[in-house]
Amino acid sequence: MGGAVPAPVSGAASGAASGAVSGTARRGRLRVADRVYERIAGHAVRVVLAEVWAGRSVKGAPPRVSVARPGSTVTVRVTLELPFPADLAGLARGVRDRVAAEVVGLTGTRVSEVVVVVEKLVAGGAW
Repeated sequence: MGGAVPAPVSGAASGAASGAVSGTARRGRLRVADRVYERIAGHAVRVVLAEVWAGRSVKGAPPRVSVARPGSTVTVRVTLELPFPADLAGLARGVRDRVAAEVVGLTGTRVSEVVVVVEKLVAGGAW
């Protein structure tokens, strides 16, 4: 993940050894790599779209996910193909909500924005 995470130190030992150290300093920090956010978001997108693609003879390309971390938040950009006809707005909303919920739930990082870009509509198959 980018670096080693310091081992936890018990409260009594850390206070005695380092003097008056705040609770935050004892806990250390965790840095989540961008590729971890991307994988979490990609999985969330596939879960949302799995049902809508099921039973279709033609399927869209896998979603592409990129992230940016302005400060202590994460911004996720998802580029995807959607089936046509379908409720495009509803699918995009479902993707946005699921991505935000999974990133927050699994990493604890606040999501400032999820941008969903529909790159292509894929016709074909049963609906």
